[in-house]
This record gives sequence, structure tokens and C-alpha cells, in this order.
Amino acid sequence: MRKIMFHLNCLEQGGAERVVSNLANRLCREDLEIVVTTEWEGVDEFQLDPRVKKLIVGPKASDEKKSRISKMYLRIKYLRDCIKEEKPDVVIAFTRKPIYRALQAAGKLNVPIIIAVRTDPTGHYEEMLDKIQIPWLFPRASGAVFQTKGQRDFFPEYLRDVSTIILNPVSDKYLDVPKPVERENSIVQSGRLVDFKNQPMLIDAFMKVHAKHPEFELKIYGPDSFDGTKEILEAKIKEYQAEKFIHLMGGSDELEKQLPQSKIYAFSSDWEGLPNALIEAMALGMPIVATDCPCGGPATIMTDGYDGLLVPIKDPDALAEGIIKLIENPELAEEYGMHAREIVKRVNSDAVIDEWRNYIDEVIQRCNSEKKHNLKKRLKKKKNNQ
Repeated sequence: MRKIMFHLNCLEQGGAERVVSNLANRLCREDLEIVVTTEWEGVDEFQLDPRVKKLIVGPKASDEKKSRISKMYLRIKYLRDCIKEEKPDVVIAFTRKPIYRALQAAGKLNVPIIIAVRTDPTGHYEEMLDKIQIPWLFPRASGAVFQTKGQRDFFPEYLRDVSTIILNPVSDKYLDVPKPVERENSIVQSGRLVDFKNQPMLIDAFMKVHAKHPEFELKIYGPDSFDGTKEILEAKIKEYQAEKFIHLMGGSDELEKQLPQSKIYAFSSDWEGLPNALIEAMALGMPIVATDCPCGGPATIMTDGYDGLLVPIKDPDALAEGIIKLIENPELAEEYGMHAREIVKRVNSDAVIDEWRNYIDEVIQRCNSEKKHNLKKRLKKKKNNQ
């Protein structure tokens, strides 16, 4: 039985965390042994199947008073010790810091490391530390999983050559949800209240929509990220005196029931990796207007004018025009929604799990072949030197 280890910071609510929990829960049913290692225990974490082994590998309580440098060393040491003990066939590290930790921890352990980039690399892998660590550590990676071509093309050719692009799996609860008999006059969005999702711009755009179609409301679902965005949105709603028709709905576990009630789904991010919320809206058959944000997530899963509308980022006028177009052309909107459901063929759990399993097998087999080849070379060299 193959053993797969995932490594990330935690399993708190977020895109990468959702993907890891979904993958771990599905792969453990596929005759695989799954271990998930995190730096810390989060407050509100995704649930793992009881068959998945969960381990905390970050600094311990006894390490609290140690220096920052000591803690950096211990993070790598504890993960290395865990890899030695668990002996996984492959380690898959998600997001920036866990990627660097895993590549350092693996060292000479001869365990393949697959890195999974989950955000727009531009602006997130460009610090001085990245310019040192990428050329130092990334050659150690045995493979890489990207979500978009834009992500992949940011990195050196040697990494692109052993990489693949895999979309995020959508939860089964978003599949085969029937279209409501009648949709309500509302625009909807889902996702954390966080700066890069630019919900303030969505509110500005919606005010232009509301001026022309006052019968419409805006509903924004999503938990507070505590970065100040919620307060900005509340102040903007108050400034517009829009409390009666713009609503912050908070987080929800029933989006598959709530989102389809609205006529249009609006996506306003300035940047993303591959937005799970947008995939979910497409799977639900929502008519969509989305910003064409870097690193190409929306453009990877949507075709402008076929299954929705793509508009420039940070442009409330363009977003408003797209929403108004779909309001005033309901048959076109529903046609887009019908086409949007086709995303399910690419993001249902079975399809995505197959892609992950095939790629994991490919990496392990390639690494095993390289080990055998290198062993033969060493033995031959030793024999020639005798």
C-alpha cells in the first residue's frame, strides 16, 4: 500500500486547505495510506476521514521561548523526523512556506517531493527570500502541480518540465443541484471577506446596477478574514445608505442551496490561484460575470461569451455593465449557466482524483527509475575502480 504525506500550515477554512482535505478524504478510500502534517491545529478546520492520520509537526509548547532562528530550524527538523518515521512514498507540500520547509526537510532522505502552488506567483514568490530559495531548493522537487498555465510559466523551465496542471475538485454537494423554478432578483457572491477579493469594488459596481434596476439586491456570503475588509464593506454600505439592499450574509454551509436562488453570480477578485468559489458557482449552473484576474484562474475554467462573461479587474463600470447585460438578457444568462455546468466534467472528484493519482504514480515511478539508474552507475564506477 502506497503512503502519501501532505504538508501545509493548517486545515483552517481556505482554498488550499479545502483541496487537501478533499484529496486526503478521497484518496484514503482508494487503498492508499494518507498522512496529513500541519504546523498547528486551527480553530475551524476542515474535517478529515477517521482513516486519515493527522500529525502536528510545528514547534511544541516547550519551544515557545526559543529564538526565531531556533524555531525555524525546529520546524524543518520536526518535519524531517516525521518523514523518517512515517516513510511516505511521496510528500506533497501545499503553499509557499510549507513548500520551502518540505524541500529542506527531505534533504537526503530520498523521498520525492511534489510542490503545489496555489496562488498567483507574481507578488507572492518575488521577495528576496524567494530569489534565494527558489534556485536553491526548487531543483530538489520531483514534481509540481499548478492550477493554471500562468502559475506554471512563472517558474524555471526545469520545474515546468516535470509539472502538471490539475484543477481543484468540487464537493459532491454542488453536483446535480436542480435549477430553481424561479430565481430571485439578487446578485450573489461567495468567499472570504478579504482584501484581494475586492468586495468593495463589487459594491461600487452594484450601486450602478441598482440605479438602473432598483428591484435587485446584493448578497455577499463569506466569513470574516479579520484583515479589515468587513469593516470597509460595512462603512461603504452605510455611506451608500444601502442597508436595505446590500447584505453581508456571513459564512454558510449551505451555499449549494442558497446561491442558485440568485439570478447572477458576481466574482470581483484582483488576483487568485484557482478560485474554488467560482468553480462551485459554475457547477451550480449560475450565470456568471467574473474579473479576468491573474494568474489566469477564471480564464482557465471559463470561456468568455460561452459560459459567462470575463471583465477587467478593478473596473466597477465593466463589472456593472456585465451584470446589467445578463439582467436584461435573461435567456442569454440562463444559456451561460447551462454551459457553465459543463465544468463538472473536469472538476468532479473522480476526474480530479484520477489526475492526481496518475501524476503521483508517474512521479514515484520516475524517481524509482532514476534511483535504479544512479545505483547502477555507482556500482559500475565502483567496479571500474577496483
